Amino acid sequence: MADKHKKDKEAKEILEDLILAELESTDSIPDSWAFLEKKQKISLHPVFESVLRSLLAIGCVKEDWEEKKQERLQPSDEAKQYIELGSPEAQIFHAVPVEGIPKAELDKKLDPNVNKFGFGHAVKQRWIQVDKEKTVRRGVPKIDDVIQKGLEGVSKGEKPENLEELLKRKLVEKSTFKIFSIQKGDKYVRKRPELAGDLTAELLLSGEWKNEEFKAYNFNSLGREIKSGSLHPLMKFREEARTILIGMGFEEMPTNNYVESSFWNFDALFQPQQHPARDSHDTFFLSAPRKTLEIPKEYMERVKAVHEKGGYGSIGYRYDWKVEEAEKNILRTHTTAVSSRMLYALGQGERFVPKKYFSIDRVFRNETLDATHLAEFHQVEGVVADRNLTLGDLIGVIQTFFSKIGISDIRFKPAYNPYTEPSMEVYGYSKALGKWMEVGNSGVFRPEMLQPMGLPEDVRVLAWGLSLERPTMIKYGYKNIRDLFGHKVKLELISKNPVCRF
Repeated sequence: MADKHKKDKEAKEILEDLILAELESTDSIPDSWAFLEKKQKISLHPVFESVLRSLLAIGCVKEDWEEKKQERLQPSDEAKQYIELGSPEAQIFHAVPVEGIPKAELDKKLDPNVNKFGFGHAVKQRWIQVDKEKTVRRGVPKIDDVIQKGLEGVSKGEKPENLEELLKRKLVEKSTFKIFSIQKGDKYVRKRPELAGDLTAELLLSGEWKNEEFKAYNFNSLGREIKSGSLHPLMKFREEARTILIGMGFEEMPTNNYVESSFWNFDALFQPQQHPARDSHDTFFLSAPRKTLEIPKEYMERVKAVHEKGGYGSIGYRYDWKVEEAEKNILRTHTTAVSSRMLYALGQGERFVPKKYFSIDRVFRNETLDATHLAEFHQVEGVVADRNLTLGDLIGVIQTFFSKIGISDIRFKPAYNPYTEPSMEVYGYSKALGKWMEVGNSGVFRPEMLQPMGLPEDVRVLAWGLSLERPTMIKYGYKNIRDLFGHKVKLELISKNPVCRF
């Protein structure tokens, strides 16, 4: 980057000197392209306008210059070698001797690019033929290389008859640029004066500022872009969601353990051990450490009993509950595992105290990846524990939260969860996708889950969870979750995304 800046500066200095020298004797430059072509400095034309505006600032040129657009044809970098050596198909023709040559030997004689781009054209024009033995022979005694002639014409500023073919084969490039016609300014000087850039302490103390001539400040120009770190859109939404939940009176739960035991992730939630979500198709199991030994024994016995025989108004699942299954370590499939630990701790107190908990952190599931699913994603979870709560209270909490994050179009759909009854799926409308998208799940925790924890019989716990990614997709208009999270994310989008405000 520093080398490029240095080269641009040098090019501008050379061009400025050429322009000032020309204006000294002629008072005008009617055609910037012709001027630089005559000086054999055409490569400087891209910086002509920049230098022109710099000279205007000190009055060396008049402001009312003329501009006109001009289209120019030029051979591509690939084509420049064909002007000297001939087109690829012509090079192939000349490489084939009159008696013929095996295709394999011909390939060795040719540059791979010549063979790649020219062999098909040579065969199509019947300049060469390939027999069954894969011997290449000349098909005509001599050829007319119109491609080479056309490129020669373009390099001289002519428009050849076969221009369309040259453009189609990308041997010729079209470029549009400005041609300037300029006049000498009223304050013209042969050499740019050295102007002071800053009013320094030394100039002020010495009084020399009175004799200095300062550069004019352009208050409309943009400053140089500062390279700095940026918050990812997901993290912007995470911080906004966290602020909203704290404002709603929720207390954040500790979620720093990605590895969880099957007991807290499944069993404590009254999810049977034979449930499909617990097999390897949906859950990542750990091989080391394979199991945990830190399960409260008395509580574990109560969980085992309610699974096998029921209780609290339930008949249970009627199967042999196995501690070996509960001890298996996994990557947590939801942050509800953290909620189960917090609710158990709440049930161990001498007196029940109503609580509102939330968490925002990563969870892991062996999902099939598509536009709206990842194997690793973030979950936002809220839990409200109080006496005599109802489904209406749950709907009210969810509607309040979603309205605050800017998703007012939401719907509820009855659903089934092993640990909540009743249960509801939450859908939000995505304008980017033009359809309703499932953004979360919710329900009232079952007595079979809560009462073994030691919570009073009249305590109800409302729970809801949603992915962080899907509402963020709705908010920012993403159609594919992989453009938001993962290796396909474009880094420039992270710095350009606005702060998430609802």
